[in-house]
Amino acid sequence: MEKIRRASHAGSWYSDNPNKLSEELDGWIRAAGLPKSSDVRGVIAPHAGYSYSGRAAAYAFGNIDPTNITRVFLLGPSHHYYTPKCALSTATVYKTPIGDLPIDLEVIEELKATGKFELMNLRVDEAEHSMEMHLPYLSKVFEGHPVKIIPILVGALSAENEAMYGKLLAKYVDDPHNFFSVSSDFCHWGSRFNYMYYDKKYGAIHKSIEALDKMGMDIIETGDADAFKQYLSEYDNTICGRHPISVFLHVSILSFLESQVFIPFNNNKNCPNYLLYQFY
Repeated sequence: MEKIRRASHAGSWYSDNPNKLSEELDGWIRAAGLPKSSDVRGVIAPHAGYSYSGRAAAYAFGNIDPTNITRVFLLGPSHHYYTPKCALSTATVYKTPIGDLPIDLEVIEELKATGKFELMNLRVDEAEHSMEMHLPYLSKVFEGHPVKIIPILVGALSAENEAMYGKLLAKYVDDPHNFFSVSSDFCHWGSRFNYMYYDKKYGAIHKSIEALDKMGMDIIETGDADAFKQYLSEYDNTICGRHPISVFLHVSILSFLESQVFIPFNNNKNCPNYLLYQFY
């Protein structure tokens, strides 16, 4: 029986008008001007509202060649629901205003059989925005191509569990039909986030934030999960997708992927930096 996850953030975080949303996505992808590449096997892309991150995300998703990809593993952080594990969706289809994305139930069952995953109910699933914000782009990029998704909500994992989940997922990444979409914004700065790190040698506060984020980006580019963990321990940067990123770094260690930073993008000094990574 079909179990639908609604596009619960459509109409607030992004347009719920199919024509408008489709035109926006097409325009952003066209403006990015990137060639399609079958070598792109994964991305790290933002999940803020599209008024902030929509244009930036095109630089991650616009390069994807959908021709041979049949599955997308979607890893997003949990903002509202606490779990020390990863959780799998119980839905069978994710709705978007521009097309639905079916869940790969076969892979979900494989992951469930490991005994390492929780299941999240629809209430938890629909409350979380981190994975949903990737869905319209995935629907647009894979338009006309049969693709299924495997949404994985990544909880507050220990370092040991990050490595464990990375090992569980590593077997999927070397299959060229599989793709990984990792959801994260970068530094959330200010009193409302209880984070006000400021290195005065960079001058303006936003320059200090840029330098802090660039430090983390450079480490991610090396693929060194331990160095990324040390960076987070030292600076406590408020990277909301720290756990999905760490899991995927462990995946890449056990695979043939190499990371390439594409472009750090921020068009607003008062919002988080957006890291746009592609993995080859």
